[in-house]
Amino acid sequence: MPRAQEAHVTTLQEAHAPRASEAPATPLQETPATRVRVTADPDWYESAGISLGIRVGDLVFTSGQAPIDEYGDTVGAGDFEAQARRALANLGTVLGHGGSGLDRLVKLTVFVTDMSHQDVFAELRAEHYTAPFPAESFVQVAALADPEWLIEIEAVGAVE
Repeated sequence: MPRAQEAHVTTLQEAHAPRASEAPATPLQETPATRVRVTADPDWYESAGISLGIRVGDLVFTSGQAPIDEYGDTVGAGDFEAQARRALANLGTVLGHGGSGLDRLVKLTVFVTDMSHQDVFAELRAEHYTAPFPAESFVQVAALADPEWLIEIEAVGAVE
């Protein structure tokens, strides 16, 4: 029976440990990251106990933005393009309130209930993004939080 290989995880300390011939490295100084809640008025996720987004340093991390209006009502039931446009608008609002914007996206994760909508989203992507284009994942899921939702988008945007 073959012997199981032992896993080895290199810690940050090991990766930066000085060799015997080197002077000791300065220890890494950890500083707590300040997290700032991104909100809007009205805040469509506050009643659920979810932040629209969180800004940490020069990055804004958003919650999944759904095709809902500012009061939480679904927009464009059954219409993928209308829902995608609304989710992108909500994403732009949250990023803007955090000091970023759709033009400064770093990473995007798009959740859809039907992969056949990929071409429609590609057209919207061309309308909203410029080079350098963000990293993106386009993922089909069995369902989203509301059965009427066809799309939800979460992102990370840079603050410049």
